[in-house]
Amino acid sequence: MRLFYIVQIYYNQYIIKTLSLIALILIFQIAKAQTIVSGKIKDGKGHPVPGVSITIKNSFDGATSDSSGNFRFSASDTGHQVIRFSSIGYRALEQPILLQGKSIQLYLNLKEEPNEMKAVTITAGSFSAGDSKRGAVLSSLDVATTAGSNADITAALKTLPGAQQVGEQEGLFVRGGTSQETKQFIDGSLVANPYYTSVPDISTRGRFSPFLFKGTVFSTGGYSALYGQALSSVVLLESIDLPEKSEVDASISPIVAGVGTQQLARDKKSSWGVSYNYVNVGLYFGLVKQTPDYFRLPQFHSGDANFRIKTKNGGMIKYYTTFNYNQLGLRRPDVDSAYLKNAFDLGNHNWYNNLSWREILNNGWKMNLSSSYSTNLDDIHQQLQGPDNKPRIYPASLFWMYNKNFVLKNREDLAQTKAVFEKKLGGLSALRFGGEYWYDNNHFIYQDTSRSLKDNMYAAFAETDIYLTNELAAKIGLRYEYSSLIKKPDLAPRISLAYKTGKDAQISAAYGIFYQKADNQQLFYTSNLGFTQATHYIINYQKMTKDQIFRVEAYYKKYKDLIKTIPINYYYFNYNNNGSADARGIEFFWRDKKTFKNFDYWISYSYLDTKRDYLNYPGTIVPNFASKNTVSLVMKRFITDWKTGFNLTYTYASGRPYYDFMINSSGKYYTADQGYTKDYNSLNFSMEYVPSIGKKNPKTFVVLFASMSNVLGYNAVYGYNYSFNGQEKQAIEPPAQRFYFIGCFLSWGVDRTQDAINNNL
Repeated sequence: MRLFYIVQIYYNQYIIKTLSLIALILIFQIAKAQTIVSGKIKDGKGHPVPGVSITIKNSFDGATSDSSGNFRFSASDTGHQVIRFSSIGYRALEQPILLQGKSIQLYLNLKEEPNEMKAVTITAGSFSAGDSKRGAVLSSLDVATTAGSNADITAALKTLPGAQQVGEQEGLFVRGGTSQETKQFIDGSLVANPYYTSVPDISTRGRFSPFLFKGTVFSTGGYSALYGQALSSVVLLESIDLPEKSEVDASISPIVAGVGTQQLARDKKSSWGVSYNYVNVGLYFGLVKQTPDYFRLPQFHSGDANFRIKTKNGGMIKYYTTFNYNQLGLRRPDVDSAYLKNAFDLGNHNWYNNLSWREILNNGWKMNLSSSYSTNLDDIHQQLQGPDNKPRIYPASLFWMYNKNFVLKNREDLAQTKAVFEKKLGGLSALRFGGEYWYDNNHFIYQDTSRSLKDNMYAAFAETDIYLTNELAAKIGLRYEYSSLIKKPDLAPRISLAYKTGKDAQISAAYGIFYQKADNQQLFYTSNLGFTQATHYIINYQKMTKDQIFRVEAYYKKYKDLIKTIPINYYYFNYNNNGSADARGIEFFWRDKKTFKNFDYWISYSYLDTKRDYLNYPGTIVPNFASKNTVSLVMKRFITDWKTGFNLTYTYASGRPYYDFMINSSGKYYTADQGYTKDYNSLNFSMEYVPSIGKKNPKTFVVLFASMSNVLGYNAVYGYNYSFNGQEKQAIEPPAQRFYFIGCFLSWGVDRTQDAINNNL
């Protein structure tokens, strides 16, 4: 038995020694197979990247880079493997390696993954506004509280660089372009008649309230391939989605009265709303004398309705409709006579409809569908009247007097459908493409002559956003259009670039070709007209923080194929595409909410050098709507203790040229008279009082508003009207030296008072 135990002990010792030897051999072999992997990781600018996760795929071996971007670990696998580097904010990188026991050193650069908060934005030629967290310049409240705007979107946009101060005609004149060269779009669809119908030598306001929209983009050039038929500029308006909660609003003043409601469903997935406004200036004109003699006081009826539905996938269906009816009649002295008067009588009906559907699809796809229909009817009567306000009729042989008595009825119907599809390509990069169709039907009756125009316009477009890094991005687009009326196509390439130069700072550049069809009033005479064309070159620098924006931009525009008027005789003429123009300039913009406590201001400056040969111009000259220098200073201050806000706007524009063009014996236009108007100056003031501030849970929210335009009473002259023989001229002046407004705005359901304090919608 003792011998058995002795044998057992020796046997156990043998086993232990054997296992130990095997373990040592294995450890040696493992140590021999391990590979040391080390290195350093930097970003695209050469800065170390800490916290990068480094792993061998399908293995537990790996490490994390330190604060200097260095890493080191042992890899036990052998052979061909893949090492992966990943970190939040950077694109993951995979690299094949061969593990065979020899040390490996890796020096790598990770590319930043573009993200919305850090990535550069393309800003050349474009001002964004509204609920955008980046690039916001003017919000809806900015529009309403900018002194002199009186809640008119166009009037507020005129305080930004690029816009000219033209007071005798509605619309935006941008960078040497006419008002017809700027178009407005709502939720992607063109608005055919965004302003009330023109009245001779009086600027009319826009039809839409700024509070209908959550976002506004004012593009002074180089705009997206998704939009066309605008040579100079586009204003892109995006309507609001669901309201915060149900509410009822009312407004009352000596000029306007209105009431409206927005009702939000209990599940907060749908809403509807209606409103009505009535404008009558009879009381106001009785207190503030107007230069024209209004024999029919201006009256405006407007109503609108909407519904909005949120879809299951987070999309939105929106419908908006508005109807306007207005009438007015006024008399002015006739420039060709010492005792005759020109009587202008207008009636206008306008109906606009917009339906849009925005949807999120699968696999990174988005869809935007939109359609619109509008009809506009103008009924105009022009008449020569004597001192007794009775009609005076002249024989056809006195054409220049006979032609001042006419009846004009013009109806235009525009229907549009548009589809845009978007696919995410990774990060912020995306591809957009789609098409649209416009049907335009214009029926025109002048005296006893009736004419009609019908046009089917087709467009296709594609555009891609390419974000190479957070610092570098590009937008490349192409647009194709075809008009059945003029039977001609166009092809418009566009490209924009942006590079981030530092924190909150960047430079952008844009190039593009833009086309526009001739006006229908010209196409009534001949459809043998091609598209007019403008080429844009833009470069800008912008530095923007939460409370400050600085921007400088230079541009050059080259026009060709503009419309020229060809006289047949003194009374008849034709058109061709032999016109041309160019425009160059530099613009500055500075907005500051930081330097002075509770004080917001912005300054804009535009320098414009432009010449144009179009319509009846006898040669290449400065157009009569262009000022070389334009400056705007806007200031806003809300004093909480007083519950009152004060707003001032000062605008200066250098004098504009004026001309009298006549036809010589050779049948060509020449300049019979010319000059420059005096410089334009205007100081506007407004204030709002919010008595419900400081009260807990008030049932009614009240805002009292008052404004005065042209506080200092500057006598503006916009140009001159000439008699037929050129011997007499009349200054074109505003209908009144100043404009006053007071009003009370009430809201039940939603507290609007904070909006009046905090201008950061």
